[in-house]
Amino acid sequence: MTPDEAGAYGDAVPLLVIAHRGASGTAPENTLAAFRRAVAVGADMIELDVQLSRDRAVVVLHDDTLDRTTDGTGPARARTLAELAVLDAGSWFAPAFAGERIPTLAQVLAAVRLPVNVELKGGAEGLEEEALAVVATAGALARVVFSSFDRRLLERLRKRSAEAELAVLWERRRVDDALRLAQRVGARALHLRKDAVSRERVAAAARAGLAVRAWTVNDAEEMGRLVDAGVTGIFTDHPERFLHSG
Repeated sequence: MTPDEAGAYGDAVPLLVIAHRGASGTAPENTLAAFRRAVAVGADMIELDVQLSRDRAVVVLHDDTLDRTTDGTGPARARTLAELAVLDAGSWFAPAFAGERIPTLAQVLAAVRLPVNVELKGGAEGLEEEALAVVATAGALARVVFSSFDRRLLERLRKRSAEAELAVLWERRRVDDALRLAQRVGARALHLRKDAVSRERVAAAARAGLAVRAWTVNDAEEMGRLVDAGVTGIFTDHPERFLHSG
């Protein structure tokens, strides 16, 4: 999404406002309801998490297990897509969202035309291959950024596609290894935990040709510190707090 990162924070600072798991502060995370809410409030981009079902469908879900965000239990990877598709992924958040489902990546790409950050969750062999195939089939490669904490997924994805846009997902304060990984896989951004952001680290990333986007930011005062440090984007559960609309 570089170099045209844009959003709105006040009237002066350009910023990419990315809806973390959709507008997950006001709708159940990683559901179509959350992604559509992000569109409605004017988010610049959505972020979601993907993993594989037992039959290797690419599904949108953060946790390894189903217990927290659905009425199912146990590992998601132990269920087929058909079994996952009937689970309630909304009631845990509020009764108004009863009946929301775990979407597939293909369903989200069809429903939402915004740019999408696809976080590849570690642990599933071949996830990067399956996710890339879904994105390519949807004709969405130009609007997708793939990120991961797992360097192996990024390395394998780069081998499969020279065109895919990659971002290194990082949570440690020391960023030297992250910058080396970014160079190795041809990443264009560093997605850095908010409390690891500093002017020096942002400057080091900029010298390496990387945009820095911070996660997960829901407080305006905290936002000010990050903007001062030079970040070009933020992941937030509440995109409406940092946008003119909504």
